Amino acid sequence: MSRQIVNPPSLVRPSGFAHGVRVGPLVYLGGQTAMDAHGDIVPGGIVEQFVQAFSNVLTTLQTAGGSPEDLVDVTIYLTDVEAYQANGREIGRRWREMAGTEYPAMAGIGVTRLWQPEALIEIQAVAHIGD
Repeated sequence: MSRQIVNPPSLVRPSGFAHGVRVGPLVYLGGQTAMDAHGDIVPGGIVEQFVQAFSNVLTTLQTAGGSPEDLVDVTIYLTDVEAYQANGREIGRRWREMAGTEYPAMAGIGVTRLWQPEALIEIQAVAHIGD
């Protein structure tokens, strides 16, 4: 089975990691923070950072040939679980705008910090493309 590295040109060029790896029908989507195309974490709070991080995940998935409906597992790492919960309705609305209502298995995990100190969220996922 072939292994294909997936690094969308619209995302920051990775160093020491891949944005995604496709092996057969599976796509492993590396953890994405709210990093913009210039390598900066987007300003704003948890909602803005969720939108950017999830957009980065979906961009990688699309580059691998998939779509949001192909997501089977999503893990969200949070430095402020309470902020995420307080904004849950808005985050849910944004999710539906970006990915629809075919929800994958999910987990939300509180952590003390992420790689970039200003990052509030990191999203990692797995997708299955095709039958």
